[in-house]
Amino acid sequence: MASGPFPCLGLPPHRLWALRPGIYEDERGRTWVIVVVRLSPSWRAQGRAPRHHAHEPSITVHIWQMPVHPQVPMLPSELTLSQLPFTWQLHPGGRYRAMDSRLWEIEDHGQVDSTEQLILTQLPPGND
Repeated sequence: MASGPFPCLGLPPHRLWALRPGIYEDERGRTWVIVVVRLSPSWRAQGRAPRHHAHEPSITVHIWQMPVHPQVPMLPSELTLSQLPFTWQLHPGGRYRAMDSRLWEIEDHGQVDSTEQLILTQLPPGND
């Protein structure tokens, strides 16, 4: 995890709401676009033998703050197929809590050229 916010950026958004699949808006009306979704396997040992391992997929998203053409927001019921949360709420400790109560750790809050970026990784259940 990054040691803190990028000096000229300030704090990350307090809340992100989905407008459309892959497009979010923060409390200041800025739009954020999912540019990378990385799914990677994560194995947790539950016993000594390999057959006792449980698979917990890990999701990491790269979100860039960038303007998008105005669009009519979709209803939450229209976004149900997405594996990403409808809302992320910033919590202490460099984490976001999603509507499903899962935690997402802020891996990075910085800049790529002049674009503000957040990198979030979904934590396994039980990491409250």
